Amino acid sequence: MTRRVFLHIGTPKSGTSYLQDRFALNRDAIAKAGLTYLPTRTGDHFEAALDLIEERWAGQRDVARGQWAALVAEAKRTSGDVLISHEILAAASTDQVAKAMAAFAGDEVHVILTARDLARQIPAEWQELIKHRSRKTFKKFMMEVVQGRRTSPTLWFWRVQSLPDILTRWGNGLAPERIHVVTVPPKSGPPGELWKRFTSVVGIAPEVGAVESTNFNASLGIAEAATIRRLNKLIAGKGVPRAVYIDLIRETTIRGVLGQRKGSIPVVLPQGRWKFANRVTDEWLDWIQGAGVDVVGDLADLTPVHPGPDHVWIHPDEPPAEEVADAALAALAAVVTHVAPTHSSPARRLAKRFLGG
Repeated sequence: MTRRVFLHIGTPKSGTSYLQDRFALNRDAIAKAGLTYLPTRTGDHFEAALDLIEERWAGQRDVARGQWAALVAEAKRTSGDVLISHEILAAASTDQVAKAMAAFAGDEVHVILTARDLARQIPAEWQELIKHRSRKTFKKFMMEVVQGRRTSPTLWFWRVQSLPDILTRWGNGLAPERIHVVTVPPKSGPPGELWKRFTSVVGIAPEVGAVESTNFNASLGIAEAATIRRLNKLIAGKGVPRAVYIDLIRETTIRGVLGQRKGSIPVVLPQGRWKFANRVTDEWLDWIQGAGVDVVGDLADLTPVHPGPDHVWIHPDEPPAEEVADAALAALAAVVTHVAPTHSSPARRLAKRFLGG
């Protein structure tokens, strides 16, 4: 029987971290059921994906060299079906896709794309940039998205979010039934629905992954995003190491505090951009239906959901000052609490060097 290789290629912000974490938590049970979520030195497939797409990534490209070949070798040593999953694979060029496919010549390759509605993806991707030290305003980001080319794109957003373009690159030469679009259910959907949809594609019962994941990417409100964006401006060029930023800002501050705040004002598309989101979505739905690929879930899940008539839009670049102040104090408290157990004079000198004063 031909071994199946499932390549889950994205998209970013479509529940990928949750799915990957749940597969990792249940790796042994899932392997017994006949599917191997391939192990790596880091436990995930980021380095292998980065190695394949050859993207600069805050100095991580050199660290990742050779990891795609290592992942392929691990797959070759594994009997039964295998799963490779990382969302940055969506950015692979035609040549890089061909390299990936050549690595599994003789196997039955399936491509899986998880997809979420564009009106949620645009704010989510902007927030993700902010979490990676960006200082870009939402207005500028939105303008780039609207003006960016969606076919053969150069803008990162469309490289990893333009569904027809991604599926054209990755689906070249594959039968439509081996290309799977798994739609992300709305927030109001039943718990575990995305997991059920995804496992139905890879051929395991959802209950095999009994250990639930709590790894959800933290969503920032406009005040929280403004706090981090302004912080990024203040520390730009101060030599803050990547590891320090990840520990103190991304994990302690964003994941631990700001992403958990109740009552935050969500980042929502401005009224004038809903027409754009609807038009692009209609184009995508027409393309998916015409391509005849396997759709798991409901394509209606990709239709942008407009806020109600009573919704008052607040510009993400102009949040209420008192909200930003509260978020900033919460962030400061989180960092102080985190640093306190190991506080020392060297730590004070380090803080002075990085933050000035």
